[in-house]
Amino acid sequence: MRAWILRTLVALAALLGTVVPALAASRPIPIKVVVVTTFEIGADTGDVAGEFQPWVEGWPLKKEIKVPGIRHVARYSDDGVLAIVSDMRGRTRESVAALILSSQFDLSKAYWIVSGIAGVDPGAASVGSAAWARYVVDADPIYEVDDREIPADWPYGLYSNDADRPNVKGKAEGSSAMVWTLDRGLVDWAYDLTKDVALPDNPDLQKLRAGYVKEPQAQRPPFVLQGDALGAVRFWHGTHRTQWARDWVRLWTDGAGTFTMSDCEDQGILDVLDAHADSGRIDRRRVLVLRTASNYTRPPLGEPTFPRVLHDDGAKAAFEAEFLVGGVVARDLVKNWGRRATALPQVGAR
Repeated sequence: MRAWILRTLVALAALLGTVVPALAASRPIPIKVVVVTTFEIGADTGDVAGEFQPWVEGWPLKKEIKVPGIRHVARYSDDGVLAIVSDMRGRTRESVAALILSSQFDLSKAYWIVSGIAGVDPGAASVGSAAWARYVVDADPIYEVDDREIPADWPYGLYSNDADRPNVKGKAEGSSAMVWTLDRGLVDWAYDLTKDVALPDNPDLQKLRAGYVKEPQAQRPPFVLQGDALGAVRFWHGTHRTQWARDWVRLWTDGAGTFTMSDCEDQGILDVLDAHADSGRIDRRRVLVLRTASNYTRPPLGEPTFPRVLHDDGAKAAFEAEFLVGGVVARDLVKNWGRRATALPQVGAR
């Protein structure tokens, strides 16, 4: 009898020896900061950088993990920072949803930093600058009339769903919330923490902004600011489209927002985050959008839109600015996690 009991205890010990580590390994990895980038140019390290590489090398993020539903391998660190490449435009939605629904991570207390390059309104800032968004506005649900056929008194052929002319707020039921407001206290804190970060300037950037002689913000060396993001899956450029973007952001934010950055993903990311806001998987208040300027949304006044819109020098500066600015916020969140885990940081609060 004693022998049988002994054999049983040995068997149970062996079983526990395999089950307990397996259970431990399956526990979700607690994440403090999620960084969402939208593309990488080549490898994650060691070559020409895109949006992802500055975070991978700068943090550094040494561990790789495959997340089902996300095409690019994710990277994370032992101190709780996770970064993904969501891919661009429509693919962003499915990638962010896949991350939220993954059982690999505990994101319930995580802060989100959407980190990507964008076009900048030369009336708001210069190439190489970095803007923390207060509002994200959706420009995808829209009616469009061929610009060659618009009524003579219309400024452009773009207008709201269920409206009958431009600059009238319509509806987007079943399509989009149209505007998302980020936590003002958190945005103010992130800006205050980074407003004095020195961003790189060089003769190439000075040459890019030289034509904007009548626009003082476009003439400034790169700087950090607060400015709002307009998301549309189509790439656009030009003087009339920039005026439309200004009007569209002002319209949907009831005059509170200022068009600053144009990108292709923020509206999708915020839409998915809102869809999961009540699930307990994420904290929707802990979301920051940081866009860095790689190009102007229109040419200098009086000059033709083409032949060139994008510039390698501007993109390089924007990639670098992402981590220079966003990394400061991420490091504070991780360093002070004892406080940040339970309460959002505020300007002036310890």
